[in-house]
Amino acid sequence: MYKSDTLKNGLKVVTRPMNHMESVAIGIWIRAGGRYEDKATSGISHLLEHLLFKGTVSRDMKMIKQEIEGRGGSFNGFTAEEFTCYLVKLLSKDVELGIDILSDMVLNPRLSDEEIEKEKSVIIEEINMYKDIPSQHVHEILAEIMWPGQPLGLPLAGTVESVKSLTRENIAAYKDIFYNPGNMLAICAGKADEGNFLDLCRKYLSPAVSKEAPKFKKAVSAQTSPCLNLNYKDTEQTHVALGFHALDRSHPDKHAFSILNVILGANMSSRLFHIVRDELALCYEISSGIRKYEDTGAFTVNAGVDDKKLIKALEVILEVLGSVKKASVPGEELARAKEYYKGQLLFALEDTMSLMLWLGEKAISGEESISVKKIMESIDKVNQEDLMRVANGIFTERNLNLAIIGPVKNENKVKEVLHI
Repeated sequence: MYKSDTLKNGLKVVTRPMNHMESVAIGIWIRAGGRYEDKATSGISHLLEHLLFKGTVSRDMKMIKQEIEGRGGSFNGFTAEEFTCYLVKLLSKDVELGIDILSDMVLNPRLSDEEIEKEKSVIIEEINMYKDIPSQHVHEILAEIMWPGQPLGLPLAGTVESVKSLTRENIAAYKDIFYNPGNMLAICAGKADEGNFLDLCRKYLSPAVSKEAPKFKKAVSAQTSPCLNLNYKDTEQTHVALGFHALDRSHPDKHAFSILNVILGANMSSRLFHIVRDELALCYEISSGIRKYEDTGAFTVNAGVDDKKLIKALEVILEVLGSVKKASVPGEELARAKEYYKGQLLFALEDTMSLMLWLGEKAISGEESISVKKIMESIDKVNQEDLMRVANGIFTERNLNLAIIGPVKNENKVKEVLHI
């Protein structure tokens, strides 16, 4: 059970008591991220997130670190496509310190010119680092071809050019628009009292004034044929990322979509891992994943293969994906996938931080009723027909996107596999 309240200024406050724990995990979530940017401002959400750790009007960055870590706690932040989150984990006796510091960071960042320039340099090095890691950079290329000319196709960290061009005025204006209580969520999971946490949120966050924040533009997919982006690079492995446009987070088939991911590539029992790696030894690493956004989603497969085995690996991967379109998943395999999915969820919810992140993402995304019991019941209802219907809707030739980085010399053979 969790408690949800709304302050007079529009701030939503969620509390999930876990009285058997000694810790609390606190998060402040903002509906701001990569989807609210364009080519010129790409990376501004991520840069602002970094800057909030560089000090507030009343605390320098050293003081922030010492206050949290001096109590045995930890803190962090992250930027995603649809939201940004600042989080802290502390002993329950220090819950006020946690909300005090997080609210101070979010409402009163210093945003000094000196720190902005320093952090821009750090992020540019981060961007260059990712470009030097093909297994990560290939996913940025994949996003670019799946959502060309759209925010979802831009890298979250931005580009070297966009980050360099950002000014303090840009950053302060962006924060003023999005970092307001009507566009935020405060959440606490752990050994915390609902009334006390609500009072603390009133104390530290009620002075902020709510305002209307812009919404992002819905994603557009006009894909009618397979897309390929092949980048030659003299690497030891060829890095592959396949992507299919898929279901959004509120789609009626969202649980079937998740179970299908488990069956195909989410663990070592999956078909892709067992066939492509264990049986045929075509790669060392292979897995599948899903992304769920408000209005769209993606199913992805990533693998690192020997260039000489690339064509065979692609053929087998597509064959495995096609197998769930043609034949029903055996009952025993479906049952295993369901138990794995439920078990992983329940394991995560035993931890205060994991629970805060899971519940916080759902709450900031607008889910009104979040019940683990109902989720489990929905998972149990998924059947073979559901999986086949979802697979046939996603795994089509016209919906296929492929990004490759490696020493590939024969692009035509890759195109043949994709029927381009």
